[in-house]
Amino acid sequence: MFEQKRVDLLLGLDIALLSAKGRITHVALIAGDSDFIAALDVAKQEGVSTWLFHGPVQTCHAELRRAADERREIDAEFISRCVIAR
Repeated sequence: MFEQKRVDLLLGLDIALLSAKGRITHVALIAGDSDFIAALDVAKQEGVSTWLFHGPVQTCHAELRRAADERREIDAEFISRCVIAR
């Protein structure tokens, strides 16, 4: 059985620490809950560009959406644009 523990916390810490150390210039995050608000705030304070990719707008935490510099909803159109034609 697969167990997931503290993954959001660890990813948020990575975003904040790498931003504070100047090791990254951009963050692309796929999320929708409030767990990453603080990490995006730190990244933005450190000059990191933040992109949020999320599900339907009504399921994405409003404060998380406001925290990101750029926001993209993952919908059928977005997915079809990402698929490489063979």
